[in-house]
Amino acid sequence: MTTWLLLSGAILSEVTATLSLKRALDHPTLYSVVVLGYAAAFVLLTLTLRQGLGIGIAYGIWAACGVALTAVGSKLFFDEALNGVMIVGLTLIIGGVLLVEVGASH
Repeated sequence: MTTWLLLSGAILSEVTATLSLKRALDHPTLYSVVVLGYAAAFVLLTLTLRQGLGIGIAYGIWAACGVALTAVGSKLFFDEALNGVMIVGLTLIIGGVLLVEVGASH
């Protein structure tokens, strides 16, 4: 359970940093959130790997969830596009990561 909490924290830290990067263009003080968010993401990802989760699985989940959450966040916070084709693409990315995870367990 600790492994998944650490990985979730890494994902949320990275997404927060990425979304803050966009906002920091107009509010430079938010660059501190960007730096802290990315640093926290890498520390938490490292701790996840120390718990024994394989790098292929950890990074795949981190990247796929990061892309999906950033796309949704950019729609919510910045009113950027998120259309049907993009949703299909995100679904395929997440499905691919799940297949890698299933394949790794065999």
